[in-house]
Amino acid sequence: MRMILMAALAISPLLAKDNEPVKRLDEAAAVFSEIMAAPDKGIPQDLLENAHCIVIVPGLKTAAFLFGGKYGKGYLSCRNKSGTGWSAPGTVRIEGGSVGFQIGGSETDLIMLVMNERGADKLLSSKFTLGAEGSVAGGPVGRTATAQTDAQMKADILSWSRSQGIFAGVSLQGATLRQDLDDNATLYGKRLENRQIVTKGVGVPKAAAKLIALLNKHSARERTNAPSGVGQ
Repeated sequence: MRMILMAALAISPLLAKDNEPVKRLDEAAAVFSEIMAAPDKGIPQDLLENAHCIVIVPGLKTAAFLFGGKYGKGYLSCRNKSGTGWSAPGTVRIEGGSVGFQIGGSETDLIMLVMNERGADKLLSSKFTLGAEGSVAGGPVGRTATAQTDAQMKADILSWSRSQGIFAGVSLQGATLRQDLDDNATLYGKRLENRQIVTKGVGVPKAAAKLIALLNKHSARERTNAPSGVGQ
């Protein structure tokens, strides 16, 4: 009996760790749903409908900024090659970056839209740095994109943050995004790269069904020119 108890205690931390990517998927879905439900303060609908990919990073801890540690983890999904629907999610880690992250509050949620094929290709690499390898600008807030500046219109990636209930565009210059093969292994049973997940028609895991359903709901319009090599 004692040996069984000790084995259970040894396994429990592993189970808790293994559940983290699943819990984070629920958090990402909640963040996206809440932001899109905010009247006149969410992501412009036309930008979302024309985005090639999306990145959602829920609950970054401000303490991580102060000590230069990992900022947080999240998920990316890209349009299916058919132009309809979104791919299964790949996991990402975001690290480094400018003091623009330090907006205040104990947690900050991030959303990024990748607006062209060049940005999508960079996003699906094992690692890339915003600003250095792909242009990034703070995205406009509201249901239309009429407030876009010339810099926003030319950016590969548009980004937003939500902290203490305030949703605003934010520049993420210098931040590094990396794929997280360990978390992918937890979700898919093997260490798939993000490019494999997005381009090879990998099925959506049950834990991600809510997030993908929300993406489909809020950006249901078909894309006439899906990014080549991205999606199923």
